[in-house]
This record gives sequence, C-alpha cells and structure tokens, in this order.
Amino acid sequence: MARRWIPRVCTAVFVAGVAGIIVATINGNNAGVILSIGLVIVLAAVALLTATAVDATRRIEAFDDAAAEKLERLVMELVADGADESAVRALVRETRRLGQQ
Repeated sequence: MARRWIPRVCTAVFVAGVAGIIVATINGNNAGVILSIGLVIVLAAVALLTATAVDATRRIEAFDDAAAEKLERLVMELVADGADESAVRALVRETRRLGQQ
C-alpha cells in the first residue's frame, strides 16, 4: 500500500512546493516562507529516496564462477568437435538475452 501512496504524496508536495515558492516570491519575497517551503520539498525528496531504497525487491545478480567455467568448458567441447566458435558464442549470448526477458 505504501508503495503507491508515498510517491504520489511526494509528487504532490513537489508540485505544490514549486507553486508555493512562485507565489511566495511574487507576494513579497519573504525569505523565511521560501526556505520553509524548500525544506518541505527536501524532506519529501528524502522520504521518496528512503521509500525507494527500502522497497527495493530486485537483488543484484551474483556471478557464479562454477557455472561460468562449466559453460566455457561446454563451449570449448563444441568447438573441439568442429563447431564454429563465433557461432557457438553468439548462440550463448542470444540464449542469455532470452533468459533475461
């Protein structure tokens, strides 16, 4: 639930803050009001960054050395059996792209 409303509230604060700064500048250029509005905008930005960092569900892929060595060994076996190395490596790249989709 918070995933939906925190960005929306922060966006509303950003838009209202920019409008507030414009209005406060036109209506007398009061530095205290403008700084207060800017502080609220900064707090909304920090809240949005924090919510995004906490909600990160996608993990960084770890590189598996054993699987890479096994794949390289299989490629070398295919090349030793007479397959074109560039074609085999292109097939591996395309297979990896397909697996990431």
